[in-house]
Amino acid sequence: MSYDFSADDVFDMAEQIEKNGAAFYRKAADNVTDADAKTFLSDLAAMEEDHEKTFSIMRNQLSGEEKAQTVFDPDGEAASYLKALADTRIFFEKEIDTTSMQAILKAAILAEKDSIVFYLGMKDLVPEGLGQSRLDDIIKEEMSHIKLLSRRLIATR
Repeated sequence: MSYDFSADDVFDMAEQIEKNGAAFYRKAADNVTDADAKTFLSDLAAMEEDHEKTFSIMRNQLSGEEKAQTVFDPDGEAASYLKALADTRIFFEKEIDTTSMQAILKAAILAEKDSIVFYLGMKDLVPEGLGQSRLDDIIKEEMSHIKLLSRRLIATR
C-alpha cells in the first residue's frame, strides 16, 4: 500500500526522533566520566528536548488541511510505520562506544545525518499542499546539531 503522509504525521515522527535523541545523549552522558563531556552531552539531550517541544508547537500550528489524512487508514498503519522507522533507524537503541568522546560524537553526527536524509525523503511523501515546506524547518534544526557536533569533534582531535 502506498501512503502520502501529512505534515502532521511527519511532525509526530520528528517528536519521536527527538525523544530518541535525548535518550541517546543522556545514556552517553551517563557513561562518560569526564565532567566537560558529561555537561556537553547533557546539554545536547536538553537541546533534543527543546526540539521536541518546538516540533510539538509547530505541529499544533498546522492547519486542518495539513493535518488531514491523505488515505483511508482506520487501523493507523501509517503512523505505526513512521514510529517504527523513527525508533529503528535514527538514534535507535544500540551499544554506545564510550571509550572516547570522538566515538560518541561520530555516532551522534551519523544519527543526525540519518535524520536529515530521512526528512529529505519524507518531503517526497508529503504533498505540497499538506505542509511539505514545513519539513525544511525540521531539517534546519537537525543541521544545527551537526554543526555543533562537528565543531566539538574537531576540538577533540
